[in-house]
Amino acid sequence: MRTTSVYFAAVTLAALASLSNTVFAAENAPVSTGGGVIQIATALLLVLGLVVMAAWLMRRLGPMMSVGNKIPVKIIGGINVGNRERVMVVEIADQWLVLGVTASNINTLASMPKQEELLNQSAQTTANDPFSAWLRRTLEKRTTERSAEQSENR
Repeated sequence: MRTTSVYFAAVTLAALASLSNTVFAAENAPVSTGGGVIQIATALLLVLGLVVMAAWLMRRLGPMMSVGNKIPVKIIGGINVGNRERVMVVEIADQWLVLGVTASNINTLASMPKQEELLNQSAQTTANDPFSAWLRRTLEKRTTERSAEQSENR
């Protein structure tokens, strides 16, 4: 017991002695602020880069890679029926669930097989939307104008 305490004291004193030599050497060294600012900026950029990369990775992998989610769940649609109440249609495998969602509760209102016809009708309705057709024409018009301008400049 006595030898371990003497050994511990010797190691502690050696560490303090080397630390005091470092402190005295640092006091006599000239101070340079430029290196510190560059080091801080580099560290900040590295941390921000890691945050952006983690966000991209989480977005890329999506909710399927979470630990508890083994069954793919897809939200088909929903509508607000009150201030904090919604009716939602959720697809789980080949089954659609109609859910009533409130701030404190989720209830199953109905269950039905997957409705392919409704999905196809929804896609056709979106394609026949007058605003989307107008937007498509406008974008095509702008791209043709820009390509004409670029060919004239050359």
